[in-house]
Amino acid sequence: MIVVLLLLVVVPGALICAAAGVRGWRLAGVAPAATFGAAAVGGPALGAVGIRWDLWSYAGWTLLLVAVVAAVAWLVRRRRPAVDGTTAGQGVGTAGDELPRQRARWEHLLVGGGVALGMAVGAAVFLRASRGLSAIAQDFDAPFHANAVRWIAEHGEAVPASIAPIANLAEGTPYFYPITYHSVLALLVQVGSDPSYALNAGALLVTLAWPLGIAALGMSWRVPAPVVAVAATVSTWFTAFPYDSLFRGPLWPYVAGLALLPGVLAVARMLVDRSPVVPAVVALALGVTGVVAMHPSIAFVVLVYAVALLVAFVLRLEPVVWRASLVPMLVGAVLAAVLLLPVVLPARVQSGGVQAARWPEFATTTEGFGQVLLFSPVTLDAQWWLGLTALVGLFLLVLRRRLVWLVGAFAVFGAAYAATASIDSPLVNSLSGPFYNDAWRFAALLPLVGTFAVGETVVTAGSWLGARLRVGRPWVMASAGSLVVLLAVAVLGDGAYVQRNVDRLSINYGDGPTVSADEVAAYEWLGEHVEPGQRVMNDQWDGSVWMYALAGVEPMEWTFYGAPAGTPAAILTADLHDLDTSQRVQEAVREADVRYVVVGLGFVRDNVRRAPGLIGLQRVQGLTEVFRNADATIYEVTQP
Repeated sequence: MIVVLLLLVVVPGALICAAAGVRGWRLAGVAPAATFGAAAVGGPALGAVGIRWDLWSYAGWTLLLVAVVAAVAWLVRRRRPAVDGTTAGQGVGTAGDELPRQRARWEHLLVGGGVALGMAVGAAVFLRASRGLSAIAQDFDAPFHANAVRWIAEHGEAVPASIAPIANLAEGTPYFYPITYHSVLALLVQVGSDPSYALNAGALLVTLAWPLGIAALGMSWRVPAPVVAVAATVSTWFTAFPYDSLFRGPLWPYVAGLALLPGVLAVARMLVDRSPVVPAVVALALGVTGVVAMHPSIAFVVLVYAVALLVAFVLRLEPVVWRASLVPMLVGAVLAAVLLLPVVLPARVQSGGVQAARWPEFATTTEGFGQVLLFSPVTLDAQWWLGLTALVGLFLLVLRRRLVWLVGAFAVFGAAYAATASIDSPLVNSLSGPFYNDAWRFAALLPLVGTFAVGETVVTAGSWLGARLRVGRPWVMASAGSLVVLLAVAVLGDGAYVQRNVDRLSINYGDGPTVSADEVAAYEWLGEHVEPGQRVMNDQWDGSVWMYALAGVEPMEWTFYGAPAGTPAAILTADLHDLDTSQRVQEAVREADVRYVVVGLGFVRDNVRRAPGLIGLQRVQGLTEVFRNADATIYEVTQP
């Protein structure tokens, strides 16, 4: 199944961007983001004409986009032949009217080795921490994502409003949640995967995509290959991303959007290095659409990078020929807006709730900025050796005028993190509102520049060390010295911080407390006994909100947030134990066609208690116990 998902995530975007003319590292980096961009537009488009969302319809949609893009690229090439020697994705941009130079084969091999090492560490951490791709994530957001994946797979609608029922809302209620990530994973569920496996497999893939995107960004923005190789290698060492956001929440769509963002930033270089217009515009527009569609807050991240890059152009920190680049920039921005507007405009429905979210502050301002400088946010246990190496690298990047725009964006994100983590004020809450006022989400933005900063320090120190070895050719000595420095950082960091990250990520993977194997057995029993149209009464705080994702059984309480007041679910949550005597409760049972009630042992949080209406059910004459194991009990409704 993981191979099938890999094909689903990579192939559509790769075909579309290749048809446009994107090649090399840029194609590899932007392909997954372009896939999600195509899905973001395709889901609503297919739904609007009554076509079911499935593998066949998405394949047809992909081929349609490939044909359109290829035709446009062919027409543009006929009118404006490409500059001889320009190969998108292979070269390194230079100032003035010079053409991008070709990378040597050894550079590609070196960077490829770094990507492989980064992927290996990321895969080892994820697989060890999750104890396999079938494990159930135990934290708050996981069942909502799993239910959304299954709902889209079963109903064939990749439209945000269609999943309103799994948010405890009546069908047809205006509702928005970004479902692009879920809609692609739903295709995997349609061919036989379960939602939990699909979500874990997706998280593993985006973890692997992270070092590849780092490599694409570095190779595209003329960073020396040794620096890029080290950056890709260490990209999966940082705890702040992706591991913190994978264990807390888990914030799967947000992580996916951020992990694929470097590939999008890589193709942004095509706007200024005299690449043909079509590949630059198509790849950038689809890539931006893909990452923003996974979580609208990423639009603000993209905006920060865009402004930082524009400032770098104006200050001549990055080379640009305005007469050649202005039109592609404008066309790319317009096309991205056209693709994005239908995707993000529905988000206005939920914007009030997002802006109103509040998280407690957990650091002083000094601690916040200290954590930023050491690339170790939301923890007092800093990654000292990795953080100090990156901090030195920041100064080197600025001194060498390399990726200064990334450093500038890091300063903005770092300030946002420190303020959100330490200050409760209307201004801070307003500015951090699109990110749920959540410092952890800003924390995830810090490691991107940190990877290149580490690479800069390691290669600089390695070149200095290699020059003193005086063995072999200069490049051999520099490479050997860099390897020694990298190994030293890895060893001093307790083995590339693998165990630290495993411990962090594994916090919410296990047999409970939210959902245990015994509770899953109860849901499976229900799946064999519940008839179509019937629903199961459950407690909003125990793992039973997972029953739909795991067994296809629709619960009364779909989420940990609970049902709206006055609904049958809310009535039963409060008063089900009065089934024998309350006509109101009996009417709610009949209205919802409730045949069974399940009570699980574990809860999603330690500070919550059993729903009042589900206490003492063994004494209710209208309920008969029909299933019991160590962690779950099921009652049959025998009289309404």
